[in-house]
Amino acid sequence: MDLLGHFAKVGDPRRVRWVDHPVSVVLALCAGAVVAGMRSFTAIASWVTDTPADLLKSIYARCGRVSAVLAPPSKATIWRVLTEVDPASVDAAVGAWLWERGERAEPSETTKETTEPVNTTTTDSDTDSDTDADPFRPVLLAVDGKTVRGAVDAEGNQTHLLAAMTHYQGLVIAQTEVDGKTNEIPMLPTLLDQIDDLAEVVVTADALHTQRATARYLHQRGAEFVFCVKENQPKLFAALNALPWNDVPVSHTQTDRGHGRITTRTMQVLPAPDDLPFPHIHQVFLLERYVTDVAGKPTSAVAVLGITSQTANQAGAPSLTEAVRGHWGIESLHWLRDTVYREDDSTVHTRSGPRVMAALRNLAIGALHLAGRTDITEATRWASRRPNRPFTILELTT
Repeated sequence: MDLLGHFAKVGDPRRVRWVDHPVSVVLALCAGAVVAGMRSFTAIASWVTDTPADLLKSIYARCGRVSAVLAPPSKATIWRVLTEVDPASVDAAVGAWLWERGERAEPSETTKETTEPVNTTTTDSDTDSDTDADPFRPVLLAVDGKTVRGAVDAEGNQTHLLAAMTHYQGLVIAQTEVDGKTNEIPMLPTLLDQIDDLAEVVVTADALHTQRATARYLHQRGAEFVFCVKENQPKLFAALNALPWNDVPVSHTQTDRGHGRITTRTMQVLPAPDDLPFPHIHQVFLLERYVTDVAGKPTSAVAVLGITSQTANQAGAPSLTEAVRGHWGIESLHWLRDTVYREDDSTVHTRSGPRVMAALRNLAIGALHLAGRTDITEATRWASRRPNRPFTILELTT
């Protein structure tokens, strides 16, 4: 289904019998503007006025408006739609469109990132005992939250959004709002309920989401998990920390050179003890990361304990290293929204406006990734140089 088809499922908040500008058209035009780098309602409305007439007519015709439209939607219309439309429906439309076009089987290379390429070398001591040579890999899905700091309502509350993003392609396929009366933990099932099929999906999350209820939910949905463990689960942390790691051989080593530093990761893996106070665990691991400057001077050392529901046949040490490392790629998404689109500086705060604008930014970044562009800052400039190009990226041109 194309983007217009998904946006057509979003209800119209305007209580009138006839509108010149269907919600699907307004959202599609706004999506094109955000792909071109527009950040505010004023900038979006100004950019939309320059949409080529033939393209505009084609988009309206595909939504059942066969007569010529004299003008694109005004700023008032755009503002009304984006601030009154159901944000959950917009998130669902964006997530479905990206999910349909994403790769269900992700590549096994650990060097695929949305940042500057690095030189990577790996060594394995047990490559015969795992399945990492298999080119088919489950989708890795990172879950994390972000506060839209500039979106402060009359009561002083900020909009906090929880999102699920694929590791390799950086596609946000689900997003939900966390209101001030709760926190991220109970909202994770609400987030992932937006995804119909979680089979062959591995969910990664920070230690906040290392919760028994979350593990049970993922198991019921047919998904696997890779979680880090910290002191918020004291009994589990103590049990893992007491394991004889000094006697466990390092089964995978990975060295990256880039960004002015050398990073070495070592992974040790053990079968999960039967008495661990946590459900559905098959393996436990210790990941250590050592960072030096280019001259070899140590700058940091970090150790991370973790658990996974995957068996040794499903994921060996290289896969687990990739899962932990790749999880933090969602921070790249947050960084892009803050630097390219100045999200934290945005003062959009009316009703659904902050969440809908975040959804359009997720769509723009994901669409550029699908177009093969990971240099989002330059890709946004490239997209803006021709009025048709953002719509081509969104597959809205014929």
